[in-house]
Amino acid sequence: MQGNLPPEAQEKIEELQDLQETAQQVAAQKQQAETQLTESETALDELDDVDEDTTMYREVGELLVKTGYGEAREDLEEKVESLEVRVDTLEKQEERVQEQFEDLQQELQQMLGGGGGGGGPMGPGAGD
Repeated sequence: MQGNLPPEAQEKIEELQDLQETAQQVAAQKQQAETQLTESETALDELDDVDEDTTMYREVGELLVKTGYGEAREDLEEKVESLEVRVDTLEKQEERVQEQFEDLQQELQQMLGGGGGGGGPMGPGAGD
């Protein structure tokens, strides 16, 4: 890939770079959602060991606000459900980006006359 590349090949390389950046952003968002999901599931599990009459508080911005057991459980259950959907959506998006990356990489290899298989020169994310 040295020398002057055809404009089409240069465009494909730029698209690959954009996809790689997108993949990194999606992976970071997924990691954050997974962390929040784990924390929420842990909190929900802890509620099983708490007496329903226990005084409870939830964080609202910079404040702690008194809340009831039922409300706390309901809020956490909704949060867990929402985060599960978010993680699932991000996993699907991650798969789509990976497929697009692999397709584009193959197109570029064919365009440059190298029909060889394998990982290729594009590096990270090329063969999860």
